[in-house]
Amino acid sequence: MSKLTHFDDAGEARMVDVTSKGTTKRSARAHAFVRMSPEVLASLSTNPKGDPMAVARIAGIQAAKRTAELIPLCHSLPLSHADVAIMLEPDGIRIIATATTNAQTGVEMEALTAASVAALTVYDMTKALDKRIEIQDVYLLEKTGGKSGDFRR
Repeated sequence: MSKLTHFDDAGEARMVDVTSKGTTKRSARAHAFVRMSPEVLASLSTNPKGDPMAVARIAGIQAAKRTAELIPLCHSLPLSHADVAIMLEPDGIRIIATATTNAQTGVEMEALTAASVAALTVYDMTKALDKRIEIQDVYLLEKTGGKSGDFRR
């Protein structure tokens, strides 16, 4: 396992200095799943709060753009693209979030934040129907670019 870069020599948390790193194209995709009953799924189109999937998509994109405000040691990145795809499945809603930038550090946290906030938004908009809805399987699917190279789950 490589050295954790968010700690200095004294073990204190710090923001990583990326000054000397080159700017490269970087992208990341993250996954989340919102498990819900068939009854809740069937009622999505008549939700009085609006379309949970449309609102979750916008919430996820907005969250990707604000990741540095939420995760203390993240760099503020100029995203060139962020998107959230939401797919209905028989047992819930699958979310795939994508973030892309040309920067000195990666966008894994932006993609993960987008997927997480999109899933939380689906929960918020459907929780009145069933409190047993679960957010599951939040993880990085892939990342490209940067010194550590590409990763694919």
